[in-house]
Amino acid sequence: MVADTPPALALSEIAAEVDAGLAGLDLPAEPAGLYGPVRYVLEGRGKRVRPALVLLAAQAFGGDGARRRAMPAALGVETFHNFTLVHDDIMDRAATRRGRATVHQRWDVPTAILAGDLMMGLACDLVARTEGTPLAPLLRSHYAMVARLCEGQTLDMAFEARPDVTTDEYLDMIDRKTGALLDHALDLGARVGGARPADADALRQSGRALGRAFQIQDDLLDLTADADTWGKPVGGDLVEGKRTFLVLAARERAGDDDRAWLAAVLGGGLAPERVGHVRERLDRLGVLADAAAAVDRYTAAGRRGLDVLPDGPPADALRALALGLASRSA
Repeated sequence: MVADTPPALALSEIAAEVDAGLAGLDLPAEPAGLYGPVRYVLEGRGKRVRPALVLLAAQAFGGDGARRRAMPAALGVETFHNFTLVHDDIMDRAATRRGRATVHQRWDVPTAILAGDLMMGLACDLVARTEGTPLAPLLRSHYAMVARLCEGQTLDMAFEARPDVTTDEYLDMIDRKTGALLDHALDLGARVGGARPADADALRQSGRALGRAFQIQDDLLDLTADADTWGKPVGGDLVEGKRTFLVLAARERAGDDDRAWLAAVLGGGLAPERVGHVRERLDRLGVLADAAAAVDRYTAAGRRGLDVLPDGPPADALRALALGLASRSA
């Protein structure tokens, strides 16, 4: 990244580098029933946010050499992220992902499970290929992320059967399910770049705050996004009875006249045609405004955590990426 590279262009260049790195992985051809689905997933052309966090943090602290050395870890983080999507799609019975059929739809559920399992192992192997940095701390950080993310997914599933989930419990779940991989990506980059422990800790806290901003924005978009750009039914979380920041905040402030329709939402009994009505009720309760304010608050906290980055284009690009995580509209 040259000194005058605009942040948006820098992020585009990183996405292209990661795409090329994933395409260049030396994966066997056989059995095709295993490696074909893995290649299919890794060719999905995502936004490559998480590997960008690794590479930019490494470059900010350690220069271009650290960024090159961090590429295996960056590919490992992206491979792990894609593994989670494969298994999430199975659990959610999702038919499409990024405009393409999900693995379990194109092949079958056992194939998707095996492909995901292999990607999980491959992710760890890629992190272990990082040179110039002690491997034990990197691998311990990786395992800690895996444990936290699985804990978060388990809590999220358990919440579906509980009518008494609080917003604090929900935020703790987000810190695990969404924030774990973001703060892990920043942690890996900081370690490869040679950051001081205090600076690495600040980046981890930044990743956690950005995870909260990202998930609350996702909850908000589920109800307020443009149906043509959202890519899935608006209000789908409400129809499925999912515990989101919006619904839990509404329950904590609801009066007697709001309890009946909230009970329907929490019970998963909301008809799709009632989504607009619920959105209006949530708006009147001030929940939509509160959610937007929470996104701004956690985004600001996340960006403050990035203040430890040495000044320069990598830090600028990281800040732009952090802002984009929470300000997206689709």
